[in-house]
Amino acid sequence: MRTRQINRMSSIVLVLLSLIALITVVTGLISPPPMPEPDEGTQAHIFQLSIAALLPVTIVVLGSADWRQPWRSLLPLIISAGVTMLAFVGLYYLEHLR
Repeated sequence: MRTRQINRMSSIVLVLLSLIALITVVTGLISPPPMPEPDEGTQAHIFQLSIAALLPVTIVVLGSADWRQPWRSLLPLIISAGVTMLAFVGLYYLEHLR
């Protein structure tokens, strides 16, 4: 694979992981509060795995970026950061205000 293809694929994965984290939080906001479980539940594990996977994918995106076109290289990072921030805002609401 060429560097451009690696960057394109990892950029897509980066945004998808952020969207997965956001979708799991949004489904938690939409559904009624469940009874307390001894374990955190499937949604929490999916959220944690998607957030944990963001770091290595971000490193691949940064390592394979073409810095001669900085905006094109930074756009997936900006989108991912914004979506991830929304996911954490929703998670804060779920944990502390609901």
